[in-house]
Amino acid sequence: MLDPTTPAVTNSCEEIAADIAAAIIERRLPSGTKLKEEALARVYSVSRTKIRAALLMLSKDELIEIIPEKGACVCKLSEREAREIFAVRRTLEACLARDFVTIAKADDYRRIDAHLALERQALAQNDLPLRARLLGDFHILLADIVGNLVLKEILRKLTARTSLIAMHQQSSEDASCSSDEHALFIEAAKAGNADAAVGIMLHHLDQVLKALHVDAPESVDKKDLVKALLAA
Repeated sequence: MLDPTTPAVTNSCEEIAADIAAAIIERRLPSGTKLKEEALARVYSVSRTKIRAALLMLSKDELIEIIPEKGACVCKLSEREAREIFAVRRTLEACLARDFVTIAKADDYRRIDAHLALERQALAQNDLPLRARLLGDFHILLADIVGNLVLKEILRKLTARTSLIAMHQQSSEDASCSSDEHALFIEAAKAGNADAAVGIMLHHLDQVLKALHVDAPESVDKKDLVKALLAA
C-alpha cells in the first residue's frame, strides 16, 4: 500500500492506478463506490490532474466507470448486462472458433499450450486476480491468432467487464472447470473438428455465465473512501 505521507514525486500515475486497482480487487472498494478526485488527491498527496490520469488508466481496464459531470465509480455489472455481454460473445466466438480451427498452426498451438500451463499454475496457487485475467485472456489469444484485431479489442473489453466479477464470485471449482473446457476446445481444434470446437465454446460460455453470481451482495461493508484506501 502506498504511504500517502510520501512526497508526491514518488506517487506516479501508474502507482496510484495500481494501488486503487488492488483495493478494488481485494474488495476494499466494493462495486459502485464513488471515487472522488479531491479525496484521492489528498490520500496520495498529488494534484487532481494526476488523479484524473490514474482514473483514466483504470477506466481503460474496465475497473471503473467515468460518467461525464458525475465522476468515477467502481464498475458494477447487472444481471441483464452480464447476459447481454454473453449473448454477444456467443455470436462472436462461435465464428471465432471456426476461424481458429482453420487458421491455427503448430506455433499457434504452442502459444496456447503455454497459456494453458499458466492457467493451471494460477489455479494451483489460488491467485484469484491472475486466474481471472488468464481465463479471460484465453479468448483474446484466440482472436490474436486468427488475426482479427477488431474482434480482439471487442473481446478484451467484454471479458474485462466480467473478469472483475469472476475475481469475487467464481469458485475455484468453477474456474478449474473453465480451464478444463479451454483444454477440451483446443483438443477439438487440433483434431480439426470445427463443429465440436464450436459446441464446446458455446457450452463453455454458458457455464461461465452460470458461475457468475452477478447480483450477489458484497460481503465487505461499504467504507469511507479514504479509510478504504488507507487500510493495510
